[in-house]
Amino acid sequence: MENAVRRDHAKAGRIAKNVCFRVGFYFLLLALSFIFLYPFITMIVKSLMTDSDLINITVKWIPTKLTWSNYKIAYQKLWFSRFVWNSALVAVLCTVGHAFSGALTGYAFARYKFFGKSFLFALVILSMIVPVQTIIFPLYMQYSNWGVLNTYVPLILPCFFGFGLSGGFFIFLFRQFFMGMPYEMEEAARVDGCGPIRTYFRIMLPMARAPMLVCIVLGVVWHWNDYFEPGVYINDTALRMLPNRLPSLYALLDKENFSMIQVNDIEGVIFNEAMLMAATFLCILPIMIFYLILQRRFMEGVERSGLTGM
Repeated sequence: MENAVRRDHAKAGRIAKNVCFRVGFYFLLLALSFIFLYPFITMIVKSLMTDSDLINITVKWIPTKLTWSNYKIAYQKLWFSRFVWNSALVAVLCTVGHAFSGALTGYAFARYKFFGKSFLFALVILSMIVPVQTIIFPLYMQYSNWGVLNTYVPLILPCFFGFGLSGGFFIFLFRQFFMGMPYEMEEAARVDGCGPIRTYFRIMLPMARAPMLVCIVLGVVWHWNDYFEPGVYINDTALRMLPNRLPSLYALLDKENFSMIQVNDIEGVIFNEAMLMAATFLCILPIMIFYLILQRRFMEGVERSGLTGM
């Protein structure tokens, strides 16, 4: 009888410890997630506030009235329909370039032996470490001599040669994947009469769907959010990216009174912080939709591409 009571107490103790561990784990998880979600929640809440809510210190998280007209005004001020296509065009073309050059170069580093291989791969790793800000001046002079400033060439062309924004990372990504592939597949293709190029395009590349998906998602997100390089190479307003439009909206806000200003606008409205937050949300909305659609496959691609073993 005593043994049964002890077993019951021990079982109850284990259950209590398990419950306490789970409660503490989820509490810590919620606390950490709130740190990352706080700016996002603040942006959405403020984008729905009225003019009076912005200057009312008692209104913090729940607006007195949901003002959806802020998004309409922000859409017009942002010139969304015009600049979203510029961002989409550059992001898609750059991602295609990264997928092409990254897969081809990564396959060469993983499967072939050639002179200077270790040195060249060290340069690839170095390109991941050195920020673009440190080499932007010689790049600017180079593209200026070529006469391609105020075009999308400085943004798109390097991506097709394994450079560009985080180009070294995509080469490393595909190299890790192809190094884990069995050599017997290429040997079987060679026996069947396939040459190196045909083996790559017909056998190896179709199997690299996991790293290809990771490359597509990260490439689109990074190039969509890129602000520095488009701001350096492109001065023509009609060719600018969507994120580059936000500073002109920030300039409408008074530094001394950030919540509310009087501006003689073309629409005759008062541009406030709520409209600015709405414009910021519109800038990230397309990329959020894109990521949510591919979220599950993206996580599976990360697991299968070899990144977890870095």
